[in-house]
Amino acid sequence: MSSSAPLGEFEHIVLLAILRLDENAYGVTIRAEIAACTDRDPAPGALYTTLDRLEEKGLVTSRFGEPTPQRGGRSKRYFTVSASGVEAVRQAQRAYRRLMKGLKLGEVFHA
Repeated sequence: MSSSAPLGEFEHIVLLAILRLDENAYGVTIRAEIAACTDRDPAPGALYTTLDRLEEKGLVTSRFGEPTPQRGGRSKRYFTVSASGVEAVRQAQRAYRRLMKGLKLGEVFHA
């Protein structure tokens, strides 16, 4: 991802949520994971716009599951982080660690 644009904050959060959810990453569970871990409640439209953008960038892939009666015969769209997406997360994390190094935030010092 070095030649493409860096991840935005919400893109980074979405990728991390998908990685945490593994095989169970679809819209509702991704939103719930983000809410549980960040105290943010993303609007469904913002989430799906971001997921579509991440897929266009090649950072995630999606597939449709089997239709279920509970969803009125509709299929869930499951997401997986691609190898490029994992590398984008690694690069973002390295950048954050470099930026944090030596900073003292309140009582916490980052080595």
